[in-house]
Amino acid sequence: MSEEKQFLYTIKPTRLAMLTEGPTTEESAVLSQHFNHLKTLTEQGVLIMAGRTQTADSDTFGIVIFKAASDEAAETILQTDPAVALGVMQAQLYPFRIALSKEPYS
Repeated sequence: MSEEKQFLYTIKPTRLAMLTEGPTTEESAVLSQHFNHLKTLTEQGVLIMAGRTQTADSDTFGIVIFKAASDEAAETILQTDPAVALGVMQAQLYPFRIALSKEPYS
C-alpha cells in the first residue's frame, strides 16, 4: 500500500447570507451533517485539522486538512462532505504538506 499524502480543501459558503443573516433550516441541517462527517473522519484518523475564519464577509473560508492514499481518494473525501455534496459550500482541493506543527503528522 502506498504512503498516505496530505491534502487541504477550502470551503466557502455558497450563500454568504448564511453567515450574516443566519442559516436556513435546511442549511442548519446540512451544517450539522458536515460537522458530524468531519468528526467521523477525525475518529477514523483521516482528518488532521479543520476550522474556519471567524469573519462573516466574502473573504471567510474554512479549511480541512486530511490524509488520503491518492488524489482520487482525496477527491472522494471532498465530494462526500455533505456541505459540498448538498451545495451549501463550494470547495477547492489542494495537495498539501504540513511543514511545521506542534504535533507530528506524517
